[in-house]
Amino acid sequence: MSTEKFYIEKELSWLSFNERVLQEAADKSVPLIERIRFLGIFSNNLDEFYKVRFADVKRRILIDQEHAWNEPSLNTHGLKFNKQLLSNMQTKVFQLNERFDVLYNELIREMARRRIFLVSELQLDEAQQNWIRKYFKKEVMPHITPLLLNDDIDLLQFLNDTDAYIVVELKKDNHSQYALLEIPTGYLPRFVRVPEQKGRGRKTIILLDNIVRYCLDELFRGFFDYDELNGYAMKMTRDAEYDLSHEVEYSVLDKMSEGVSQRLTAMAVRFVYEREMPQAMLDFLCEKLKISNYDSLLPGGRYYNFKDFISFPNIGPNYLENKSLTPIECADFEGYVNYFDAIRAKDILVYYPYHTFSHIAELVRQASFDPKVLSIKINIYRVAKHSQLMNSLIDAVHNGKNVTVVVELQARFDEEANIEWAKVLTEAGVHVVFGSSGLKIHSKLLLISRREKEAVIYYAHIGTGNFHEKTARIYTDFSLLTAVQEIALEVRKVFSYIENPYRPVRFNHLIVSPRNSRKRIYQVIDQEIANAALGKNAGLTLKVNNLVDKGLINKLYNASRAGVQIQMVIRGMCSLVPGIKDVSENIKIISIIDRFLEHSRVLITHNDGDPQVYISSADWMTRNIDNRIEVTVPIRDPRLKQRIIDIVNIHFTDTVKARLMDQNMSNDYVPRGNRKKIRSQLDIYEYLKNTEKQTRKQQKQSRDNVAIR
Repeated sequence: MSTEKFYIEKELSWLSFNERVLQEAADKSVPLIERIRFLGIFSNNLDEFYKVRFADVKRRILIDQEHAWNEPSLNTHGLKFNKQLLSNMQTKVFQLNERFDVLYNELIREMARRRIFLVSELQLDEAQQNWIRKYFKKEVMPHITPLLLNDDIDLLQFLNDTDAYIVVELKKDNHSQYALLEIPTGYLPRFVRVPEQKGRGRKTIILLDNIVRYCLDELFRGFFDYDELNGYAMKMTRDAEYDLSHEVEYSVLDKMSEGVSQRLTAMAVRFVYEREMPQAMLDFLCEKLKISNYDSLLPGGRYYNFKDFISFPNIGPNYLENKSLTPIECADFEGYVNYFDAIRAKDILVYYPYHTFSHIAELVRQASFDPKVLSIKINIYRVAKHSQLMNSLIDAVHNGKNVTVVVELQARFDEEANIEWAKVLTEAGVHVVFGSSGLKIHSKLLLISRREKEAVIYYAHIGTGNFHEKTARIYTDFSLLTAVQEIALEVRKVFSYIENPYRPVRFNHLIVSPRNSRKRIYQVIDQEIANAALGKNAGLTLKVNNLVDKGLINKLYNASRAGVQIQMVIRGMCSLVPGIKDVSENIKIISIIDRFLEHSRVLITHNDGDPQVYISSADWMTRNIDNRIEVTVPIRDPRLKQRIIDIVNIHFTDTVKARLMDQNMSNDYVPRGNRKKIRSQLDIYEYLKNTEKQTRKQQKQSRDNVAIR
């Protein structure tokens, strides 16, 4: 087997992950509306794929090509490799899009069988047509201004790749004039409920796109002379990178604002158009958008921005979507006057979305007015648009607390929101830190200092996910809350390191990227290799979003060769190939795609029967290990260690949503055989409910015993 076969290209592995998302849309056991929403998730993922991964490969080709032109004697292996990779990516995307179209039509028919109709403008009765015209004039038309397209217009300046458009052809005799209409989904719902005649027993939805199509004449009549009016859908996707290397005198906020603006004029990498679009119109648009041979030019249907389908409304019975799971209250906070007393009594672990995020919001709220609290430090990567937690930080400043917020302005696709929050916080008097250029801050830390008697006690949060109220309802993430001072003081060191990344710093307990993560992870794996060499049981369990770093992959291959049993849960990209004879025979990998997005990162080592458990903000990617500030924390409380081990092990019992990952990226479901159906996410919910019930029972017994004494 050649060395290249030891690694799967991360871009192709990412497309394999998105294929697993599409499998959920195809799964008839998934409620119908949820299947439609999975089409939206797939589409949103694919948009990001083009903005980031496809654009990166295209950029590498252009750079290699430039080098080859300037230095003809150079080895062009990299250029050939990237061209082939781009071709393979385009082939796979084409296959996935074909499957998407089939599924979409299937789901539309399935909705119709349940008397829910998603209609076009051609399927309206007379009463609905009249209603649509009134709705358009009152609600839609004020938000639409046609952009006339001519030879001189720079179309790239006007298109936003978060929006969908209709290109209108106004035909008069043999002459055509073009105009561009933006679908105003920023102001109006994409899905509009259309009134039905009483007693018909059906429910009708029309897309805003089709309302615009139906009323094209209302827009242009009286201003243009035409015989025929036709509209065709289109969408463009840009390269998401930006250049911040110039204008060094700008402030960080100004530079980041400029970088986001540059994205608006970045080059196109994908152009999707309605397949009925006239060739002359298509040629005109491709010329204006500077579509190259390396860009993806895709014919499709009449609807784009399918990401909006993530919020597709359920206007039918409740069973057409998932039954909501009531977030669990963590019993470890109960019986205490405040959260600080609870955390000081013992380490606390919460696991979203099974536990409620309100525990973290409440901790910050209490800190914002507690007279004993001196300071709050937190680092923000992604936060909700309307965030109770962020408002509490502002309240803390008003109450005289020293508040420091590290805002990561380079959180991709959240830059604008973070820039706005940075401005709001700064105006409120919060000390806002942006970190070091080129070193993205991805750790999930909160540190509260509190004066208790004559000492200052530190309370720390170390997590795997963002302080984001909305995503905490759909992402699985661990949060550790601790008052163990040797851990909390190292969290304090991380905040100092963020502000002074070039000052020497040593971490004895935390694993911190880029200071010591690679070295410490290698040491952890080497210890299992050494145990295996001594004939001891040796094993590693890993749960991450992505595994693509070749150094870490090679270390895992070495462990497998040594006899270490390795099992992994990987949601997204995986460049490691399991099951290679004499290389990775002892490695098993599954992926779980279900109603929640698996986002937690966990490392568990067998450690000769005394398991070591770590949770982390870092995926096993080169950027997370070497080029970002990330924090991994060891879990010390035996009770919490076992809880994490149990949760991860439940995933390996999954017989419903687990897929096997292999070198062919086949995405086959784990064979169930005669085993009962186990859906790990639902089993974890029940496990945690029972765990909290047991905790409450034990706490009651403890209180009763104290009362008796």
